[in-house]
Amino acid sequence: MSDLSLGVIMAMFGAGLAVILAGIGSSVGIGYPARAAAGVLSEDPTLFGSMFILVVLPGTQGFYGIVAAFLIIGKISSVETLAQGMQLFFAALPVAFAGLVSGIYQGKVCAAGINLVAKRAKEAMKGVIYAAMIETYAVLGLLITFFLNNLIQF
Repeated sequence: MSDLSLGVIMAMFGAGLAVILAGIGSSVGIGYPARAAAGVLSEDPTLFGSMFILVVLPGTQGFYGIVAAFLIIGKISSVETLAQGMQLFFAALPVAFAGLVSGIYQGKVCAAGINLVAKRAKEAMKGVIYAAMIETYAVLGLLITFFLNNLIQF
């Protein structure tokens, strides 16, 4: 297998990993508040609007992984060496792992926010603010992936 082929494979692997790991973080993360919200809604369906943002917020990590993958995919046709492919692979790692971990923990915080809404519906934004603090690290992972991706010379 040529250096070019291995480089392309590594870049593709990085793009895939960004989507897969961030997607897993989002999927697991959404599961926590969704389960909590389903229980609350069985008692009071009028709280749906207050809980919706808390349920969907952990889903953003998956989108960050997709954005990173598109950035990497846009450069795959320029890959000529294994080193360039490896650089793209490593550029994908910050968003992949930040998305995985922050998505899961954001889901747990959002589930706590759902419990807050169940008892005090007008306090929903306080739960969102706590969850947004975790979101910061997912955004930073995407930002570092973006900068690393743009540093790669072809």
